[in-house]
Amino acid sequence: MEWLDRLNDALDYVEEHLADTVSYDEAAKIACCSTYHFQRMFSYIAGVPLSVYIRRRRMTIAAFRLQRQEEKVVDLALRFGYDSPTAFNRAFQSVHGVPPSAAKAAGVTLNTYPRISFHISIKGDAKMDYRIENKDAFRIIGVKTTLDADMEKNFQTVPKFWQKVTQTGVIPKLTALMDGQPKGLLGVCGNTDEETLEYYIAVSSTRPLPGEHPEVSEYTVPACTWAIFPGRGAMPNAIQELEKRMVTEWLPTSGYEYANKPDIEVYLTEDPRDTQFEVWMPIVKKA
Repeated sequence: MEWLDRLNDALDYVEEHLADTVSYDEAAKIACCSTYHFQRMFSYIAGVPLSVYIRRRRMTIAAFRLQRQEEKVVDLALRFGYDSPTAFNRAFQSVHGVPPSAAKAAGVTLNTYPRISFHISIKGDAKMDYRIENKDAFRIIGVKTTLDADMEKNFQTVPKFWQKVTQTGVIPKLTALMDGQPKGLLGVCGNTDEETLEYYIAVSSTRPLPGEHPEVSEYTVPACTWAIFPGRGAMPNAIQELEKRMVTEWLPTSGYEYANKPDIEVYLTEDPRDTQFEVWMPIVKKA
């Protein structure tokens, strides 16, 4: 599982830079994938977002140093990249439940989060349906929002974006223009350039953009090989659980790796309590 070794190498980099700047881009480069996919795989395998892991590890180290009275709070705040002691205090209290000033007191209870190492055990106790498709580039039209480099923030941004778009009434207009594959309302996450990560609520269409909705734009999903997984259940838990299984159970033994192409969610029905959907994972054969 070479990709798992690369993830652990990337984690080595993260650990080595806890006391200065952790570059998500550099960690992703070591893991040989995009920054977005690195954070996504980390979150599914580790069970927490990368930013949370880094914060926990830094605050674990900070607690040790405070208890040994090696550094002042203001110095630790600067060391771990916080703009002010106040921001550092909030981070410390979110992990330990007490402010840094209390960490030196005898008998105080603090939390420790040790370094993790990636190991995957394939259970195989529940089947996963999937199909592999090679698909030419196709055009989508829809509304978009720019995502943050930090995946943890996007876990809040994307659901709010869906709620906002639903209220605007633009979705029925988009679905009326749908004339291509994949059929269904799409959630597409991809880079429109080297730097910008955007999320589209869109449909596959060859038709002109609706002039009465200037916020609607187009994007071409590049040609790719996709591993397509069907699912059904209450949103968003059902799709999140399927995506986790794709990364931790299917991908390690599939002979494929994540390709640096957009992720696609295809929503086939509208009931959020029992949605039928597909998740399209971009893949490439291992070298």
